[in-house]
Amino acid sequence: MDFRLVSRLFPNGFRPAVAEPSTSARSVGPPSLLITHPLIFPIFRQHNSFFADALKQNPKLWDELKNKSTALGVKFSHCIKTGIDNKGHPMIKTVGAVAGDEESYKLFAPFFDPVISARHNGYAADAVHPTDLDVRKLSKTPVDPTGKYVLTSRCRTGRSVRGTRLPPCTTFQERREVERVVVKSLLSMTGDLAGEYFPLAGSRSYAPMPNGMSHEKEESLRQAGNLFQEPDSTLLLSSGCGRHWPDARGIYHNNDQNLFVWVNEEDQMRIVSMEKGDNVKQIIERFAKATTEIQKCLKNEGYDFMHSEHLGWILTCPSNLGTGLRAGAMVKVPHFSSRSDFKKVLGRMGLQARGTAGVDSASSGGTWDISNADRLGKSEIELVNIFIEGVAQIIRWEQALEQGQNIDAEVAAIGLPKTVTIEVPFSSTRGMKLE
Repeated sequence: MDFRLVSRLFPNGFRPAVAEPSTSARSVGPPSLLITHPLIFPIFRQHNSFFADALKQNPKLWDELKNKSTALGVKFSHCIKTGIDNKGHPMIKTVGAVAGDEESYKLFAPFFDPVISARHNGYAADAVHPTDLDVRKLSKTPVDPTGKYVLTSRCRTGRSVRGTRLPPCTTFQERREVERVVVKSLLSMTGDLAGEYFPLAGSRSYAPMPNGMSHEKEESLRQAGNLFQEPDSTLLLSSGCGRHWPDARGIYHNNDQNLFVWVNEEDQMRIVSMEKGDNVKQIIERFAKATTEIQKCLKNEGYDFMHSEHLGWILTCPSNLGTGLRAGAMVKVPHFSSRSDFKKVLGRMGLQARGTAGVDSASSGGTWDISNADRLGKSEIELVNIFIEGVAQIIRWEQALEQGQNIDAEVAAIGLPKTVTIEVPFSSTRGMKLE
């Protein structure tokens, strides 16, 4: 028995004509969805997602939530559409749900709370998420003193504009309004943060570039790995993030091209601070300064970032709640990464590894994108310090292996440090404080 879904989005699919009637940014509701279901909610036996698990465990959730709607018109069906349409992968568990606006996480909490708890290692429904971007608390441990192992470092997170719908449920005009206030905030930045905004080629939403950036500029940014692709996965398309593409999407970068802000992709803002080498402190300082400046200008326009004491920074996918932060580095460690327990050890250290081309990709020559694994329940500074200390330790192990030393005992004992603040930094490869 199938769960039948009919999406009445636009007559020509996910990419309707850009020209829509001019309406106020908040007067038109999200895309209309009609979900019909049998009397007994079906069991998604072939679905591998946190959405499917939640509905299997509590089939009454559908009847409890199906008729509720947020103040901005988001319904439960909008939030779970991507989980219904996509079975997921047997070996990769997806979330299978998105938020349509900030209120979604509260109104549909009977569903989102267990999903968030399962996705974020048992995060409780009454937990308080710590937020801390005080760069004075960063660990002073050098990540790569030799400069031999870390190729590039970066820190990225997302932000959303309070009072608007998130990308899955936003309207044509509302998306343009988000672009307007975000770009105004970005262009207000000065000094080393000053730069220019480039709408995607073909976007007609930004008057200074009425046809968007050139195709050459767009390709150059993509080749450098600094610009998002047009969504082609069924997960993103089904969620609604691809509607009206490429209108009102773009990228801001500063003149030094070490700060990038994506506008209106999966999240309304994706902020990335990066540079070559291991100067994490400078990357985080730039990142913290940029978010502060953007928020200040948003408030002058009558907006603010979405944030709650329970969930931290509010973003589209529940997997990115909390800090939404990923501090990562491209690290060349061919000896250590050749161990069969490489990713398992990283997991015990609060880290994760991706290949050189992103999620689920392979490594190239022993080079891995290593970053913090958690997002929710720990502050930004805690997560960055876990990253700093963890990568520094991995590099020390790599050096030991290059010299033919046995590190098995140290690896077996490793775990998260009891304290990862500047007050109690790690000492050395032999003197780490372990759980």
